[in-house]
Amino acid sequence: MTGRSARVLFGAMAAALGVVGAWALLAPDDFYRDFPAIGGRHWLPPLGTYNEHMVRDFGGLNLGLAAAALVAAIALTRSAALCAAAAWEAYSLPHFAFHAAHTEPYSTSDNVLNLVVLSLAVIAPVVACALVWRADPRRF
Repeated sequence: MTGRSARVLFGAMAAALGVVGAWALLAPDDFYRDFPAIGGRHWLPPLGTYNEHMVRDFGGLNLGLAAAALVAAIALTRSAALCAAAAWEAYSLPHFAFHAAHTEPYSTSDNVLNLVVLSLAVIAPVVACALVWRADPRRF
């Protein structure tokens, strides 16, 4: 059961960042104006001016993390899981810390929603990696 759960979790991680990454890479103007596309929220304009290069780089980064999670979901090996989790943490921890320290531009509900989602991006890779390690201790 732990292997299957890890596969589902890594797959969900890949799907989530795959969608965000593709959107930012393929339609950076729209992404900047409309992210997160939930309930009319617009989280990027309050943080600064639009920069197409930065948004496209963000999209590529997210696609890269999605690819790492997809490889981990398919291979389900310790090394793939550890690599994907480490990559996600290298991105997710500073991202979470930035938003936790910069709550001024947002309403309370936007801050709560943003920080909950970002905390899941910190927790999910650790849980998925741990599930892979528990699934088959002989797989490296």
